[in-house]
Amino acid sequence: MIDLKLLQKDFAGLSTKLMRKGVSEDILNELKAKNETFKTAKIAFEELQAMRNAMSKEFGVYKREGKDINELKQRIEANNVKVDAALEVQREAQVILESLAMSVPNMPDDLVPDGKDENDNIELKKVLTPKEFTFKAKEHWELAEQNGWIDFERGVKLATSRFSVSFGMGARLERALINFMLDFNRERGFEEVSVPALVNRAALEGTGQLPKFEDDLYKMDGQELFLIPTAEVPVTNLYQDEILSADELPKKMTAYTSCFRKEAGAAGRDTRGMIRQHQFHKVELVAIVKPEESEKTFDEMVSCASDILTALELPHRLVNLCTGDLGFGAAHTTDIEVWLPGQDQYREISSISNTRDFQARRAKIRYKNGKKNEFVNTLNGSSLAVGRTLVAIMENNQNEDGSIDIPEVLKHYLGMGV
Repeated sequence: MIDLKLLQKDFAGLSTKLMRKGVSEDILNELKAKNETFKTAKIAFEELQAMRNAMSKEFGVYKREGKDINELKQRIEANNVKVDAALEVQREAQVILESLAMSVPNMPDDLVPDGKDENDNIELKKVLTPKEFTFKAKEHWELAEQNGWIDFERGVKLATSRFSVSFGMGARLERALINFMLDFNRERGFEEVSVPALVNRAALEGTGQLPKFEDDLYKMDGQELFLIPTAEVPVTNLYQDEILSADELPKKMTAYTSCFRKEAGAAGRDTRGMIRQHQFHKVELVAIVKPEESEKTFDEMVSCASDILTALELPHRLVNLCTGDLGFGAAHTTDIEVWLPGQDQYREISSISNTRDFQARRAKIRYKNGKKNEFVNTLNGSSLAVGRTLVAIMENNQNEDGSIDIPEVLKHYLGMGV
């Protein structure tokens, strides 16, 4: 959640930043009005509270001096009614303000370029050169079916569209990739954790998926539990409503989970294959840090995800997302896009985001900074999406006869030797 104090301190500056991310003037003016209502209610309550305190002291003096307390007692009782009513008005105003603020996205950092959509993102650099094939490269679903690695029709039979079943080497490679990624991240200083695949509403509110994206989530019927869209949700919320000591930071974690999303992208796009499925495997990076450690940790996370792709010998590029493509909770994001020769284009395989203190405010994650309790910064990113990594391996390592070479770094995990 944005810092509501900025509404009073620098509304013009706050508005300028949020409008860069597409927040309308109407929403901003409503936010300002709700904040003024809350501020007025708070002042009214505090004035009545001050009167109660003053009369309480006066009551004590009256009793010590033996004065008649009846009239003062009546005034105190009447004021108490007003205090209770004012407190309720303040609480209602606060709930309305915070409810509106929960639907407002994070402010973009100054380094984020302006733009409408992914076409305005800025390439930062390319890593590795795509292989030139002497034949027409096949797309991954053709290779998957030819090699018997993935069965899309049986996925539909078991569930619905955008589900699949992996067999044989396809299933083994998924498991190998998960283990390789977790080991790689652990060696880079990220502690491995295993978390639930179901979380409550508070956890999803804490990381910003709720209330805005409720329609994209799978919800348990009759319960306030949701299947996770990413491990970012449970891992970040491990420290929800806690005050950490400065010595505990940074906390750098990695987790493998299955992820579940109803969202299926633009109509007609990625209707075949594994690029956009309702259930997919992902290895996630999450960091909880002091604000001054934020940028350094962000660079470490980008390097970690990129270096995994380099170890797998997969060409990729790093992209700085523009304001129009930036996620709801992100202050800035670097996407990593892997080269897919079958599609003849780069496709997203990881997003590394710094949310600054946006999630920390929502989830109430703080740390003890001297005598003060201050909000941490949280960061998250894919390291990597397993299905898309498998897609990239298939397309980049294909041979003319449709067979697929196994990356050297995975052979150990497959018991193949090197």
